[in-house]
Amino acid sequence: MMGRKHVARTAAVVLAAVAALALMASCSVKKEESAGGLTPVTLMLNWTPNNHHAGIYAALQNGWYKEAGIDLKIVEPATAGADQVVASGGADFGISQAESLLPARAAGAPVVSIATLLPHNDSSFFALTSSGIKRPKDFEGKTYGGYGGPLETELLSTLVKCDGGDPTKVKQVEVGNIDYLPGMEQKRFDFVWVFEGWDVLRSREVEHKDVTSVKFSDWEKCVPDWYTPVIITSEKTIKERPDLVRKFLKATARGYDLAIEKPDEAAALLLKSAPELDKSLVTASAKYHAPRYAAKGKAWGVQDAKVWTDFAAFLRKSGLLEKDVPASAAFTNDFLPKK
Repeated sequence: MMGRKHVARTAAVVLAAVAALALMASCSVKKEESAGGLTPVTLMLNWTPNNHHAGIYAALQNGWYKEAGIDLKIVEPATAGADQVVASGGADFGISQAESLLPARAAGAPVVSIATLLPHNDSSFFALTSSGIKRPKDFEGKTYGGYGGPLETELLSTLVKCDGGDPTKVKQVEVGNIDYLPGMEQKRFDFVWVFEGWDVLRSREVEHKDVTSVKFSDWEKCVPDWYTPVIITSEKTIKERPDLVRKFLKATARGYDLAIEKPDEAAALLLKSAPELDKSLVTASAKYHAPRYAAKGKAWGVQDAKVWTDFAAFLRKSGLLEKDVPASAAFTNDFLPKK
């Protein structure tokens, strides 16, 4: 189950992680060319392989990173999260999300988003149809299963209040990373935070369960849109190796363009890299994401300063961001391929 791993830590926790990993930066080694003259590059994922990463695996399987002079190694996430590992020099690139990148920057981690995998947040609160949940107000009297993080609490409170409900009537229990559907069917909790194009899609279209969801994108009058997931790198890499960043994104964008134009082919390439995944889910998810990887009329990866500014303001107002983080520091479009 991919779910929505809780990553928006308090500033104090992020700061502690930065300090703990600072030693890695002082021990970082100079990048050497690998066999064949390729530059070894590490990309840390935010979760196990899934369709959010389809363009990356498409580019990898088609040899497009090698064409760019890159020997790419993909690794699964560390406990501290990609923000801290990339900031410390433990990985060249990573997959992160605005809700962890902004607190990380506020705590001193010099990480920057260089592309968004999706132009809009695909998150939703997911429930069985029998729960009666159709909108945020319906969360009253129900139990939310999550990670017990402050962002989860703030989102629930804001959405329920915005929809005319009473947030104090929503119960929360910590369930961690489990298969959510059995938990709901066993009535351990009523709803969870997931990605629409993976968990909801699997339950509805692959397992043919009677489920429903409250999409964040339908309630932007209450909570702002934000970028999740995003590709990040460090300020040091941007300053010292800008050509590498451009080459990496050129190959990656090529992979996502394929995923947009040929979802079945992208699904096959993802399955080649991660054969443990469910073929029917990957195929359905590839078709779901194909028109969603890029905004209409825009190239893949492009980010908008207003989205960053509005979400940072939401976190700041909610007390989840210890200081202002300018959008200009959080992201850049400068390294995306020119169309």
